[in-house]
Parts: sequence; C-alpha cells; structure tokens
Amino acid sequence: MELRHVNLHLVATQHLYRVDLQCVRHGVKFTRQYTDITDKERKTSVFHVITGLIALYVIWRLVWRLRVGVPVKRMLAVLVLLASQHHLITRTFFGTMASPEVPAFVLMFLGWAFGALLISAFLLLAIDLLGIVGRLLSRSVGQTLLNNMALRGGITVVAMGLAAIGVWEAVRVPEVRTVEVELKQLPPALDGFRLVQLTDLHASRLLQRPWMEAVVAKTNALKPDLTVITGDLADGTVSARHDDMEPLRNLTAPHGVFAIVGNHEYYVEYTQWVQRLNALGLRMLLNENVSIGRDNAAFVLAGITDRTAADFQQLLPDTAAALSGISPDTAVVLLSHRPTGARENARAGADLQLSGHTHGGQVLGMHWVTQLANEGYVSGSYDVDGMHLYVSNGAGLWNGFPIRLGKRAEITQFILRSPSL
Repeated sequence: MELRHVNLHLVATQHLYRVDLQCVRHGVKFTRQYTDITDKERKTSVFHVITGLIALYVIWRLVWRLRVGVPVKRMLAVLVLLASQHHLITRTFFGTMASPEVPAFVLMFLGWAFGALLISAFLLLAIDLLGIVGRLLSRSVGQTLLNNMALRGGITVVAMGLAAIGVWEAVRVPEVRTVEVELKQLPPALDGFRLVQLTDLHASRLLQRPWMEAVVAKTNALKPDLTVITGDLADGTVSARHDDMEPLRNLTAPHGVFAIVGNHEYYVEYTQWVQRLNALGLRMLLNENVSIGRDNAAFVLAGITDRTAADFQQLLPDTAAALSGISPDTAVVLLSHRPTGARENARAGADLQLSGHTHGGQVLGMHWVTQLANEGYVSGSYDVDGMHLYVSNGAGLWNGFPIRLGKRAEITQFILRSPSL
C-alpha cells in the first residue's frame, strides 16, 4: 500500500472516542473510522464474562461429574454456556440487549434457563463452601457434601423449579399494595387523596398489550384521584411497542395522569418516546412541577429526568429546577425514577419521593446487591431526613431477566393524610 499522507482526527464525547483515519492509496482517498467502546459496552462485556465464569463453574462442579458419556457431557456443557450467554446471542441476532424482538415464549424459556443456571451456581457454591468447612470438622461429612452427586442432582431440580416459579411471578399481573403517607404540609381538604403509582412497566415482547390492558384496568378500578408513572415504560422502538403501549391511553384520573422518564427511555428513540407518551395522554414532567388541587387546597407534583441523559446529550436531572417557584408551606411530591439522590431531594424541599428502578431486587437475597448500587434503597418505605421515600418493586421488569422470587410486582396506591386530622 502506498501511503502518501494520513490525517488523524480525534472526536471525544463523554464516553466515546472516535478516530477518523484518512489516507490516500494509489491516488484515491478513503476514510476509516475506529470507534472505542463506551462505558456501557465495557460493563456489558464484563457482564458476559461473569456469566460465562458462572457457567464454567457449574460445568466443573456438576456437568463434568455426571456418570454419562463424554459426548453427552460436551453437549450439556454447550447448553449451559449458551444459557449463560443468551443476552449476547439475542442482542447480536435479534435486536438489542434491552429489547430483543423474539416471541414471548422464547424470552420466558431463556429467562428460565438463565435463572436456573444462576440459582444452581448459588446453591452449588453454598454446598461447596459447607463441604470445605465440614471437612475440617468431619472428613466424611465434608466428602459427602463435596462429592455426593445425588445431592447435586437434587440442587439442579430445585433450581429448575424455582426458576419456573420465578418466571410465572414475573409475567403475572401485579398486585395492589396500599400505603398511607402523612405529609406535614398537606391541607386537611386533601386528606384521603388517592394517588396511584405505576413504575417499570417495561412493555416488550414479554409484557405485551394484554398484560398492559390488565394493568390499566386494575389501576382504574382503584378510582385514583391522580395516577403517576415513574419511568421505564417500554423497551424497544416506538413502532415496535405501538400496540403494547396503546392501553395507557385509557388510564383515567380526575387530576390527570403524569409520567417521568427512566433510564430505558434513553436507550432507543428518546425524543420519539417522549412525544409518543405525551400523545397517549401522559403529561411528561421533565424537571417541572404542576399544582394538584381541589376545594381551594393544593399540593405540588414535580418530576425530574434520569441521569442516563448524560450519555445521550439530553436534559440532565435538575431537582432545583423541578422545585422552583414552590412556596415553602406547600406539600411536594417528587417523581424520580431512581431512589438515589434522596437526601439531596429532601434538602431541596421534597416531602414525598416516589421511585422505582430497582424492581425490589427481584430475587430475595439478590436485593442486597441492588441496595449497594442504590444508596441502600431497594424496596418499600424509608425516612430520609424527614422526607418519605417509597421505592416500588415495579409492575413489570426487563425481559432479559424475567425472574421474581420473594419480591412481587406491585401497583402502589397511596392514601395521602394531613397531620391536622
């Protein structure tokens, strides 16, 4: 190759570095672009490596110890590896990792297989650790725990059963949870005000129109004064989710239906999604507030965007802007997709913060990990410097891990109370 001259141009954004390489070969200029991966892609790669290591552990401690022929072991090992990497496979061949466009039964099967793998790995690790400790106390007990294949087979059956229950819990219509909240600035005329929170609906090929219709019907049956949705309404493109989202148009409440964006709205067609949600009759609160009142009494409802906006050059969350112009003696309900930042929101003047994002941890025990990533907030009610924080388990969940065990989905009904009554 004859290389006459090379022009290098480095373009940098917050997480992305692109090198435009221009050179001339045989008198013809051509351009190639070399793009560094984003932080999100790095985290995704780490996720695939971790799940691959989990699969190798299960293969080592279970599959390769089975009393079957080597060809069968190899086949089972491949299936375990495929189950561990199904997110990589679906995003490569069937759309994106956030919203693969495959039939619901396929997503349920993949979720079951992946869940069974994780539960098996956890139980196997627990048995192995007990075996190591047991060997120090009694060699026979330790050897039994470490080498008993009947025990390991039983673990596999239990894991498969729990995963099946988890998938069923993930796709069923959520239950209603009622929470009474006293707001110190709430006028007596608004005592008993009914506010219903939906969050993390995650409309997708897994949770389609019939499921959404059932959620809307159950919400309307509560006869709320006000309905709010705290982000992550859908996964995928606006066109792909058009029919699945249409039932939201039927949400009704005398004081309106309001919503904010979550992190998933940014992943695909953010601007189009905001327009679509507004067209469905949802009033989007993007660092804004609105007065909600009756009988000459009112409180303020405010909403902020999500910090994922930074990755997509969109409007960053701004609590100060969302709460601007509010009288200090007015009760403030703040919608924030994530529970993080609650202390700052309390200092800014919020009396009640409604959040989601965590899905309650989805699996009992796994919620401890979710707590670490969300400043200790994962599910239910918290008192944060005098502000009431509620983190909903969510109505739906991401289709890449459709498992719920001990952390049921919910539609949350709040009964607001005035302290003077």
